[in-house]
Amino acid sequence: MTLTAPPPRSTTTTRHLGRPPLVLLVPAVLAATLLVLPLVTLVLDTPWGTFWSELRSEPVRRALALSALASGLTVVVCVALGTPLAWLLARVEFRGRGLLRAAVAVPLVLPPVVAGVALVTALGRNGVVGSLLRETTGLTVPFTTAAVVVAHVFVSMPFYVLSVEGALRTAGERYDVVAATLGATRWTTFRRVTLPLALPGLVAGAVLAWARSLGEFGATITFAGNFPGTTQTMPSLIYTTLQADPAAARTLSMILLVVSIGVLAGLRHRWLRPL
Repeated sequence: MTLTAPPPRSTTTTRHLGRPPLVLLVPAVLAATLLVLPLVTLVLDTPWGTFWSELRSEPVRRALALSALASGLTVVVCVALGTPLAWLLARVEFRGRGLLRAAVAVPLVLPPVVAGVALVTALGRNGVVGSLLRETTGLTVPFTTAAVVVAHVFVSMPFYVLSVEGALRTAGERYDVVAATLGATRWTTFRRVTLPLALPGLVAGAVLAWARSLGEFGATITFAGNFPGTTQTMPSLIYTTLQADPAAARTLSMILLVVSIGVLAGLRHRWLRPL
């Protein structure tokens, strides 16, 4: 008996599945329109004649610099703290692991303003930890650049942890077991085997955390405020500008849109490839 290769996916769909039903096609087109149309109108409605002058203005440069600093530090903190946490969730059996994983995922669905209020109750001047820090060291976190980084880490860490945990689970433990049978300690196995195998997940998680940090607004403005040069990031500047000059706000929004498209292009092999 001769075995033949199956036809390409597109041919199979056309010949055997028939035309897509309107009951599915129409909602799909409406959904695509809802997602694409606002982006297209933003591009078309942006006053491109003032784009470069806005980009070179002092408030924009300060906001961009702060956003770049905060997002960069956020990635560093997420990698340093989130990688061990992801490994713990993926590799270690312990009581309450499911509860901890749920707690890690909560900031994903938490309204940003609520996240900011939660940070205030913990690290505010009169917060549980913030009051102790103020009494012992005289330092306060809210309304400082450090508060921006803390807020960004809080909302970005779940993206990194869940991405890395998924990569670790996909890689499996068989190579870890082989390394252990050859005499490697768990720390050596983590450095020499586990991390290299999960490296694509680490990179993707870091990029996602960076992108989430770059667009963070609600928790930041609640916990850190909106002070130019200190806590005013690009989303905060766009919000402030929108109240007085909508055209300039559209220009500033285009800057972040370009950055977001760049992030998507960098992750195209993860998000844009067909299954």
